[in-house]
Amino acid sequence: MREILNVRESFASDLSQIADLYRRAFAGQDLGPLLADLLAERNDVRSLVFDDDGTIAGHVAFSLCSIDEKAHQSAALLGPLAVLPERQRQGIGAALVREGLNGLARDGVMRVFVLGDPAYYGRLSSTTDHDVSPPYPLPLEWRAACQALNLGDRNTRLKGQLVVPEPWRRPELWMP
Repeated sequence: MREILNVRESFASDLSQIADLYRRAFAGQDLGPLLADLLAERNDVRSLVFDDDGTIAGHVAFSLCSIDEKAHQSAALLGPLAVLPERQRQGIGAALVREGLNGLARDGVMRVFVLGDPAYYGRLSSTTDHDVSPPYPLPLEWRAACQALNLGDRNTRLKGQLVVPEPWRRPELWMP
């Protein structure tokens, strides 16, 4: 499958293209500070790009997390995810997410959480999760957007509060 071959770990040299990608995909939102923090030589963030012959057409980050600070309850947070506007609806976002989920599963991550459009992430087998609460209270209308994807034993129940790495510990990232 050609698209998986285009997915790779990001490099420090990709940062300017990744920042430009988010500016184009999310006009009006400033994700620059979050991206800079996530992509700064961190060992708790997996950053993947869709490289189309030297052009970064998509990017996703997965931040390693825990539930109630229990290291044995391995979890991750998916986001942010962006695809160049002119390349959307071509499977690039799904390819990035699938490759990231496969890598996380190999590393023993049991569950991946995402705050996003249920219609989009539902296609990737996400379900609404009410057992694990986000680090900050969400508006009621966002509750359906708090979803999870199981990577491990489906019978294992994770309950508690999602503990996120430092770049995600800003309340404004969890508000409308």
